[in-house]
Amino acid sequence: MRLTVELAAGRKSSLLLRNPVMLAAGTCGYGLEYARIAEIERLGAIVSKGTTLRPRRGNAQPRTREVAAGLLNAIGLQNPGIETVIRRYAPIWSTWQTPVIVNIAGETVEEFAELAQRLEGVPGVAGIEVNVSCPNVRAGGRVFGESPEAVAAVTAAVRQSTTLPVIVKLSPNTGDARPTALAAAEAGADAVSLINTLTGMDIDLEARRPLPAHGTGGLSGPAIRPLALRMVYEVACELRERQPGVAVIGIGGITSASDALAFIMAGAVAVQIGTANFVNPRTGVLVLEGIEAFMRAHGIENIAELVGAALP
Repeated sequence: MRLTVELAAGRKSSLLLRNPVMLAAGTCGYGLEYARIAEIERLGAIVSKGTTLRPRRGNAQPRTREVAAGLLNAIGLQNPGIETVIRRYAPIWSTWQTPVIVNIAGETVEEFAELAQRLEGVPGVAGIEVNVSCPNVRAGGRVFGESPEAVAAVTAAVRQSTTLPVIVKLSPNTGDARPTALAAAEAGADAVSLINTLTGMDIDLEARRPLPAHGTGGLSGPAIRPLALRMVYEVACELRERQPGVAVIGIGGITSASDALAFIMAGAVAVQIGTANFVNPRTGVLVLEGIEAFMRAHGIENIAELVGAALP
């Protein structure tokens, strides 16, 4: 069976994944701890924790709240900063067979561009995922991902700053991801990944205060899967018609091979496993094995036969 997936085909630094199963940003750190407890070499790729220009301490505790069929988190992009990532983690990644894609986050278009520039040519860095679910300090704190114009500006700046494959991770909080997906595609993205978390909250009944402590958090996990699947389907239809060279990567509540296959049939060439990693760090491997079993049972030789199979 052929499970390989190519991102950024035709670019100087195209990215070939051995299979379509990836780990999502923020759910496996920088991969080192994960590599000690699960078979990281069997995965298609991992996406690093969100990384900024300078170190960030993140938000106040409590930062997480388990809810029915999901998880609220407001970590606040705690990370050691790009220079530490390049110095401490990239040399280790360069020894792995599994490619590592670095998720980047900035407060201005210029910060995104500088992050991309610093990652250019770094051994161990296979690609960039651009987190546009960040506040734009020059637009009164409005999230970049809410505006197609802002998404296009960030994508173009990153594209001009690197030859690495560029994936733009889209926010679902606009309700319709098609305008921002198209904006990213037209500005030079090689792929779009969706969805990021949905904004939500809970209440601490004893303290009578919102949870997480930040006030709101991002909802992930099985609760968001149907919505994520719908948005992936819509974006895949839109891009197939208007930007057919841009790939779609599905994210949102995937816990099983059946979930992953639904996203693939909805038009995703690959999927990312997120919150499920906290329940079972081997979820990615189990999902891969389930995809292989489905293909064998149905006589499918190439995963490409399943990509978009449910699209009109």
